Amino acid sequence: MTETTPRPEGPPDPGPDTGDTRLGTRFWTLWTSSGLSNLADGVLKVALPLVALRFTDSPTLIAGVVFALTVPWLLFSLPAGAVADRFDRRRLMLGANTARGLLLGALALALALDLGSIWLLYAVALGIGTTETVYDTSAQSILPQVVGRHQLSRANGRLYAAELSANQFVGPPLGGLLVTLGAAASFVAPAALWLVAAGALLLVRGPFRIERDAPTRMREDIAEGLRFLWGHRILRRFAAMVGLSNFAGNATFTVLVLFAVGPASPMGLSEPAYGLLLTATAAGSVVGALAAERIERLLGRVRALRWSTLTFTGIVAVPALTADPFLVGAGFFVGGLGMSVWNVITVSLRQRITPDHLLGRLNSAYRLLAWGTMPLGAVTGGLIAQFFGLTAVFAGMGALILVLYLWQFTLSDAALASVEHGPAEDRPGPGGR
Repeated sequence: MTETTPRPEGPPDPGPDTGDTRLGTRFWTLWTSSGLSNLADGVLKVALPLVALRFTDSPTLIAGVVFALTVPWLLFSLPAGAVADRFDRRRLMLGANTARGLLLGALALALALDLGSIWLLYAVALGIGTTETVYDTSAQSILPQVVGRHQLSRANGRLYAAELSANQFVGPPLGGLLVTLGAAASFVAPAALWLVAAGALLLVRGPFRIERDAPTRMREDIAEGLRFLWGHRILRRFAAMVGLSNFAGNATFTVLVLFAVGPASPMGLSEPAYGLLLTATAAGSVVGALAAERIERLLGRVRALRWSTLTFTGIVAVPALTADPFLVGAGFFVGGLGMSVWNVITVSLRQRITPDHLLGRLNSAYRLLAWGTMPLGAVTGGLIAQFFGLTAVFAGMGALILVLYLWQFTLSDAALASVEHGPAEDRPGPGGR
């Protein structure tokens, strides 16, 4: 990632370049498991709202499914981070995937026996969301233990490409197809995928537990992670920005199924076609993940982040302007591309500047701000749609993303370089950790 001709606003070198671009067997095994796990996620995120439509057509009740799936990030993200720094991170991921597979298997059985209800969907979504806090926090914290820190941008790019291909490209149309075959079938498939992903994790050899100098209380561990985030101005700002973006995105996605599916909807799509529409975001996301390292070098990190934020309006605002599936799909593609670039840049930075023994707690504290807004966005989107219509949701969330774009101008490449490569006022001292 070095350049022969330095540019004044180019991105800083992420670390020593050893010349070894190989990511290793352990990474690619983790990559395989992550792809399978995210394929299950992609099927589930489409299947849940589509199956919910069989029990209710209320925007508020449909939003409740997404709320139940995401509210654990408000309730359990901090303990999940402390657990990720206390125990072997691979084993935590194994347990979380196994639990998710068993939960969905039980739901599929209940639906096959005609015992399903919207309330059962809520209960299972809450359980899966809770285990997701453990899995995702551990998965993001384990990567610096698998590859070198100078390889994080490359590794995150490859990992995001696989995750997004599975989660958004293959998973949604597969989920839409499975729902047409039966509600139970739509949940058996992701349950099996999570169990296979757990099996792949068994092949990732090595200990992934951070050694601790002395035993501490859970409350002390959580407080230490919060202090680190609060004392780090750049990380705190990124967390708030992602929180605003996730609020807007979840408000939009919560009601998108009502806008897109059914002959009475503005788009008039079938269930499989709805899943196919969501692959436009996935296609853009995959391209963005693979190109993120190059875009970062070409534009500089801050310019790349500004551009990626602006493109996200394609996901949340285009449906306010048109119901044409091709135009909406084009907006989703561009938004997905920018979203991946943002993720690769900011996650790699966070992994580089956070000590290993704090990474789980920092990730969980970060996601409390960044992901804790998702259930709030789901509720807000449902309420706005209920009282003001679907178009109001898309237009309002588009305006919110434009505010976020303007906020990007408070960042600079020099500020990011200072926290990454040397002591600066943005980096917390020992007392802040």
